[in-house]
Amino acid sequence: MVNWLRMEFTNGSLKTKDMNKKDKIDLSVNFAGIKAPNPFWLASAPPTNSGYQIMKAFDAGWGGAVWKTLGMPTINVSSRYGSTNYRDTRIAGFSNIELISDRPLEDNLREMAEVKKHFPDHAVIASLMVDTRKEWEDIIKQVEDAGADGIELNFGCPHGMCERGMGSAVGQEPEVLKTIVEWVMEASNIPVITKLSPNISHIVDPGLAAVQGKTDAISLINTVKSIVGIDLDSYAPYPVVDGKGTNGGYCGPAVKPIALHMLKDLMQHPEIKNTPMSGIGGIETWRDVVEFILLGATSVQVCTAVMHYGFGIVRELESGLINFMEDKGYTTIYDFAGKALPNVTDWKHLNLKSEVKAKINEDKCIGCDLCYIACDDGAHQAIALPTDGSRIPTIIEKNCVGCNLCSLVCPVEDCITMEKFDDGTEHETWHELTESDRIPNTWNDDRAGGKGHYVPEPAEALKHKRKDKAGIK
Repeated sequence: MVNWLRMEFTNGSLKTKDMNKKDKIDLSVNFAGIKAPNPFWLASAPPTNSGYQIMKAFDAGWGGAVWKTLGMPTINVSSRYGSTNYRDTRIAGFSNIELISDRPLEDNLREMAEVKKHFPDHAVIASLMVDTRKEWEDIIKQVEDAGADGIELNFGCPHGMCERGMGSAVGQEPEVLKTIVEWVMEASNIPVITKLSPNISHIVDPGLAAVQGKTDAISLINTVKSIVGIDLDSYAPYPVVDGKGTNGGYCGPAVKPIALHMLKDLMQHPEIKNTPMSGIGGIETWRDVVEFILLGATSVQVCTAVMHYGFGIVRELESGLINFMEDKGYTTIYDFAGKALPNVTDWKHLNLKSEVKAKINEDKCIGCDLCYIACDDGAHQAIALPTDGSRIPTIIEKNCVGCNLCSLVCPVEDCITMEKFDDGTEHETWHELTESDRIPNTWNDDRAGGKGHYVPEPAEALKHKRKDKAGIK
């Protein structure tokens, strides 16, 4: 708990007071009846493989944990993990071919009871994956007796278990998913969360099936079916198991955009939007947490970041979230949950008359020319290099279409910003054009978007070669 020194100016005099941010802000959640001191939960994965790990996590500050999936006896392989490393980023994407818990069910149940004894106010959710209705009924009774606060149905594993008709094999079949959810809801006396697979073209289909089956809540996403790379000696996919490999479940920072998109799709559906959502997928920083909450999640689950950095990252998640909430004037996460949803729309409803253009801050520019290269080779030739010996490129405003590329490649924060160029009085969308039958239908139509755009003559691309041949450097 951090004490923050605040300054107040009152009646012309400066005084200080010690304020505790946590006294003002309540991070506790009630997720479909599952209570926890904060929204930071561990996803069902290797970090929740044992009571030892979960107690260690709770002691570090995590509010809940979804136990590594329990079910039938399994045999795991060696090796199990692979990753996608991008430039200086280790584990930009993470892949695993590990199955559900291979530890004896009795050991897991005993440890689950022990965890609840020491941490009665923290959320312990049992992730389950079995086959028949009788097996579901039996294991639900066992985890209830062990003190679990809730159940998560694992309908997402894209390897191993799906080959046995479970995991993503269920998540990709909405009718089967609905049937199993109905079985579980009939048998369970504690809240039920249905975990969805992203390995489907339309996430609303299984989401709707779960809601129709009367699930209490939904969590998403599980891992994405993938191959992260090929070993250039054995020619086998990573991770290599005795010279062979297979597809794994992909997670980590690389899948966050997919997770946010699918969460949005569910939260904007009229029959699903009132179902509590637990967001999963690439959460590593407090900003990630805020983004998931803004799209409607009221708990978040973390796996890869913990496997990479350890349980201690929860301190950064908590302090960052508290800072954000204090700055915005929020006291609970419910104050801003879903606040971004009204601003997510279809492309056809975007304002075609809105115009932004790039602006370079000369004081911050380091003259690396990355913006020029990106724009000239990959975009709209709207940046000119200096000819007067200076190091600062310039924006050719008449050519700039506001694509953002230059600002995205610039290595200096806020050196290139996108500035609003229109006065905001005009508003027109593709939908409005369609409704009023004003859509351009020929390339020569003055209403067509690309007519009149500046493009250099093709021969300009070879000008440097002609200079080289002439001996000009």
